[in-house]
Amino acid sequence: MQQPITGFHQDEEGHWVAELACGHCRHVRHNPPWTNRPWTQTQAGRVGMLGQWVDCRLCEQQATDAQA
Repeated sequence: MQQPITGFHQDEEGHWVAELACGHCRHVRHNPPWTNRPWTQTQAGRVGMLGQWVDCRLCEQQATDAQA
């Protein structure tokens, strides 16, 4: 289920975490060559992603559980 990014914070290991409108969070690590998200490395890059929609796996799981 898609949710917009409303903010960012860093976890205890220094990885960037997107805060979603639904209240859930999602890691947005830059870990080349597997995950390429260079925009996470600058304030301007993160600000540019505010409002972008990303998958929220927790919302998807809750919707699946509610249908069962």
